Amino acid sequence: MKSILSIVSIIVIFISCKRDKEVKAIEEVRVLQPEVVWKAYDETTDLEATQNLEKKRMHLKLINSRIRDKNDIWNHLNEELKYFSEEDHMRMKALILEKDIPSIQQSIQEGKLSYEDLVKFYIYRIRKFESDNNLSLNSVISLNPKVIAQARHLDSLGPSGVDINSIYGMPILVKDNIGVKDMPTTAGAVVFKDNITENAFIISKLKDKNALILGKSNLSEWAYFFCEGCPVGYSAIGGQTLNPYGRLIFETGGSSSGSGVAVAANFCVAAIGTETSGSILSPSSQNSVVGLKPTIGVLSRSGIVPISSTLDTPGPMTKSSMDAAILFSAMLGKDVMDPSSILMGGDFISATTQGTITKMKFGVIKELLVDSLYANAVEQIKNNGGVIIEISPKDEELSGFLQVLNFDMKRDLPKYIKKYANTIKEIKTVEDIVSYNLLDTINRMPYGQGLLEGIVKDETSLREMVQIKEDLQTKARAYFDTSMKQYNLHAILSINNYHAGYAAMAKYPALTVPMGYDTDGEPKGLTFITKPFSEALLLKLGYAYEQISNKRKAPEKYR
Repeated sequence: MKSILSIVSIIVIFISCKRDKEVKAIEEVRVLQPEVVWKAYDETTDLEATQNLEKKRMHLKLINSRIRDKNDIWNHLNEELKYFSEEDHMRMKALILEKDIPSIQQSIQEGKLSYEDLVKFYIYRIRKFESDNNLSLNSVISLNPKVIAQARHLDSLGPSGVDINSIYGMPILVKDNIGVKDMPTTAGAVVFKDNITENAFIISKLKDKNALILGKSNLSEWAYFFCEGCPVGYSAIGGQTLNPYGRLIFETGGSSSGSGVAVAANFCVAAIGTETSGSILSPSSQNSVVGLKPTIGVLSRSGIVPISSTLDTPGPMTKSSMDAAILFSAMLGKDVMDPSSILMGGDFISATTQGTITKMKFGVIKELLVDSLYANAVEQIKNNGGVIIEISPKDEELSGFLQVLNFDMKRDLPKYIKKYANTIKEIKTVEDIVSYNLLDTINRMPYGQGLLEGIVKDETSLREMVQIKEDLQTKARAYFDTSMKQYNLHAILSINNYHAGYAAMAKYPALTVPMGYDTDGEPKGLTFITKPFSEALLLKLGYAYEQISNKRKAPEKYR
């Protein structure tokens, strides 16, 4: 017996020594990569150039955050990237860049990639571009310190049995007003820079399905309910988000600016944004990605910094309708903590691929046909069997819209602070935040805080607000319903976020899909709007339109 044990011990020692030699040989071949450091620079020339742009909202006062060092985004992950080289990045590009989730999952199934490879690829890209002052986009606020270890754990389980149409192991960036454990949830604001919370409901749903939360994306501070007429995509924590299709020239759209930019530049598989009115549709269309604004209540809002419990919703931002269906499906679930939450069933992924344009009836807004991209998209749909009906819905002024946002945020934000942001001391109300910002106006509010101040001043009563909300919803629904009922339309076609206000107040879902690029290269999206709880129809139509148009192109300098 002893002799057998001795032989076994010798074999184990031999195998162990052999493995150690092999590992050592591999390490000797791999080259230690130099440390990548972002260095602040004089922004004067870049800022002066923006003053000549036609759109005053693009007249910038800063590019990079004055509050934090950008190196803090990736410093804690540098050790993990010591042996990840530009050659690795280039080798993996063909398997990852512009690929949809099923394609990436297939490469992992075939052993061409691992989940760890995928995560490191994106972290490397983020560091590579964001550390270069000629290419940086300020699209990311923070990276998950545990994400590489989490990816390794999934690799240890093996990819066998993983559905290629699943969110399993996919690195997702999350707008930084959505709670994620182990990372602050800042809403882009200095006062919330140390706001540590638990996972929002939708994040828990994603983690239950083994999605990987890559990090937090930049946003328009307080979801663009902060300063009046200021640049979209600006936050004190993240700096100014920039559009990869026209850096320092085109707007990013907002408020989910970082989510749209990061998806466009291939800094993640997909991202999550939030919308009150246009905040998913605008940055998605401005950055040539797909954005789904769901019906209110289909996706939970618990654990998300609010503007309006009446209108807020999270939603997926992706490179394709298929990926949107996969991410959307993974976040579904009834949340007892959100009074508006509903349980929506259905196989959205299978339904999406069954989409068709043929015999579908579309309301086309006559006034928009002067836009050549819109006119071309309409013609393409018609040539592929779609039924086109020109409509001229009556524009109604949505007076009272701002009061709704003021009324809701004045009440909803303190509730969020009390329940989720209890580490924030001495800050309980919007008025407290206004006072806090006044202590350092240069760094905390370089564009002012006119909208926050408006919330404090607004004295609309509950009785008045009930009537305002009823009137607005009636007007907004009439804008769509008159034509939809008369012609039995499946959807109304718009551009970008042009009719986001109506869709918001009507509580109608919308999907925007890349429609092409203006002569100067600025992206635009074709936006589908339809009745509540028709997300499956929207995803079908978006997928079908993609198959006949195929308009999305990666930004040239980020390919």
